[in-house]
Amino acid sequence: MSRKRIAIVTGASSGIGKLIAQGLPQRYEVDELWLIARNEDRLLALGETVSVPIRALSLDLTEEESVSMLTALLEEEQPDVRVLVNASGYGKFERFDRIGQDDAAGMVDLNCRALTLVMRAVLPYCTQGSIIVNIASVAAFQPVPFGAEYAATKAYVLALSRAVNLELRPRKIRVLAVCPYWTKTAFFDRANPQGLITHFDCMYDPAFIAKKTFSAMKKKKDYVVPGFVAKATHAATKLLPHSLVMRVFIGQQKLKNK
Repeated sequence: MSRKRIAIVTGASSGIGKLIAQGLPQRYEVDELWLIARNEDRLLALGETVSVPIRALSLDLTEEESVSMLTALLEEEQPDVRVLVNASGYGKFERFDRIGQDDAAGMVDLNCRALTLVMRAVLPYCTQGSIIVNIASVAAFQPVPFGAEYAATKAYVLALSRAVNLELRPRKIRVLAVCPYWTKTAFFDRANPQGLITHFDCMYDPAFIAKKTFSAMKKKKDYVVPGFVAKATHAATKLLPHSLVMRVFIGQQKLKNK
């Protein structure tokens, strides 16, 4: 009896994660979508828009038992995981010492710890041709004042993804890090409620990021930076000293005396 082919998407209730989940059944032969987020109603509503059955898993991945529940479900079902998309994550734009303890811990727990543990839980069920997609950020390429911890977590995601991609090459399993620039999602409702960040030289549509992600999934790169402005910013972080890049960012955002 053949194993059920599934795709798993975390952070599937909104933004980039939701759009990728909607597009997966048209691009990959899967029998079922496992959708993970805290809001079950949104996951069920998303399920009505896709062409394959879904399993809505209402989990808060910052909680240890949530990853344990996913691990137990995988052990019970023994699926063939064709795609894993780690799109869960959040950030806070604020001076580091002003970020509350819950958020300081939460960014590391969700962006780094949960992503790592979900990858580890899923990998035994991946087979040749499977792909893991981790949503990082252009912020992964540079230190970001007043977004210091968020950028650091995304640097972790990028470095982890690229290294594990190389490790898994003999098994013909890929890991792809997606590094978007400013993107018009609900991310900012939590990240920037006080309007600390004010300068957005470009704001990408999440549908564009999802489209570029699907394109990159068919190629051999271990990371992708979608969009011209994003690529130019990435290039600048490679060519210029990070001390200068940080000063420019502070000047653009008028953060010097914040």
